[in-house]
Formats: sequence, C-alpha cells, structure tokens
Amino acid sequence: MNERIRELVKQAKIEFTYDPTETPMRAFAECWEDDLEKFAELIVAECIEQVRGEFLPVLEDKEMMKDTHWDGYVQCGVDSVVAIREHFFGVEE
Repeated sequence: MNERIRELVKQAKIEFTYDPTETPMRAFAECWEDDLEKFAELIVAECIEQVRGEFLPVLEDKEMMKDTHWDGYVQCGVDSVVAIREHFFGVEE
C-alpha cells in the first residue's frame, strides 16, 4: 500500500489489519461507512492540493504571469480545483 494512502487511512481513523494477499477493496469493505467517507474526503483534498501546488508557484511569480501562456496555465489549474471541489463536495465553500 502506498505510504501516503497509509497516512490518510490513519487520519481517517480506519483500523484494519492489512493482509497483502487480500485486495485493498476487500479490506476496506470491513470499515465503517463514515470512516470511508472521511478517507475519500482526504484523498480528494490531497488531489486538490496537488493541483494547487502545480499552479501556485507560477501565480506568485510576477515575471511568469506577464506571459499569457502561463496565465492560461494558472487559470486551468484554478478551474480544475473548482471542478474537483464542486464535484465531490457541492458548491458551498
């Protein structure tokens, strides 16, 4: 199992014994629904942060932002964050 996923499992307070001979879905099927929902929220939040991490450095660089190519790149990143957030969490902030 990916180390970052293990960290997210701990944050979601999911407790199960991982058996490498089992499929991950079978192990997760034994968890409580609220724990799985929290786990899913953490994964989505992690994805949003990855997208932000790609465009924020460009947004903060005034020289790069003078180039319209980078402006479009940043807008694409912003649009992606909004789309992911709204798809998984609804429109509210």
